[in-house]
Amino acid sequence: MPNLDLPILVVDDAKFSSMVVSRTLRNAGYRDVRIANNAPAALELIEQRPVSVLIADWLMPEMDGLALTDQVRQQDEQDNHYTYVILLTARESVEALSEAFDRGVDDFIYKSDMTKQLIPRIFAADRMADRQNTLLRANSLLIENNRELESTNIIDLETGLCNTRYGRERLNKTLRHAESRGGCTAYVLCGIRNWQELKRKHPPTVMSELAIGIARRLSTLIRPIDALCRVGDNQFAIIAYFPNSDHCSTTAFRRVFDGINHKALKTTAGYISVEAGMVLCKADAQKGTPSTQDMERAAVHGLVDAYDTRRFTEVVPEIGLTA
Repeated sequence: MPNLDLPILVVDDAKFSSMVVSRTLRNAGYRDVRIANNAPAALELIEQRPVSVLIADWLMPEMDGLALTDQVRQQDEQDNHYTYVILLTARESVEALSEAFDRGVDDFIYKSDMTKQLIPRIFAADRMADRQNTLLRANSLLIENNRELESTNIIDLETGLCNTRYGRERLNKTLRHAESRGGCTAYVLCGIRNWQELKRKHPPTVMSELAIGIARRLSTLIRPIDALCRVGDNQFAIIAYFPNSDHCSTTAFRRVFDGINHKALKTTAGYISVEAGMVLCKADAQKGTPSTQDMERAAVHGLVDAYDTRRFTEVVPEIGLTA
């Protein structure tokens, strides 16, 4: 069954021609038919309320049907909408029609046979416009859902580890826990020093395998009570709590440092060795509680030194740097 409420706009500088088209549509039962006598007026009507089908004369003063189609496509892009464009024409050359298709025109009706062609073409236009706009709405919903998921997501999709968002939440909770119970918070940042060099040598699929391999290796080397997060393309963070500050040292994480640096990882490109730099950012509750930003800043600065010295370094955050 045809959709008789299909919004249609007829654009023709010749009033007689536009009246013939609109009368044919209304006689067929279409109720939402508007008329514009030129392209600028048509654009104003479309801006006020989009249409599903635009029927326009190819040859018009000021702005012809092709230029109008260009403007309509830009408006469609802004409105996340699709307008099915039909041009009325006396041109039948292949070159002219090819140019029109390239400019975004969907269909043509020859003026010499307009009364016979119009309604069947409108039936087809209705189906195509409805399908395109349904797809656009569905895609818009998917994009919005993805944004909502990303805003609440705590998992790094590539490795399955927790992501930066979760890492910051966990670090903040651990700092608060140490503040109330005493003890020490450890934020260990592990960065792959030769990551960019490896990216130049290997395709993305191999780099993905490498990231997953590093994540698995780290997971087996940390304590079950510690949190492991991927906080960057080539950076991983371990968040841990120690009741006794003396136990929070690089020695406690030495096996992690050695496990990443001294054993190659298997990929489809063969075994690949990585050069990991590590820094322990240590916050003793007896000396005050830093913010998560203080911890992250100190760890990043310490990682730069770790890269330069190729040693597992230890830093202490400066408290109160973050407003």
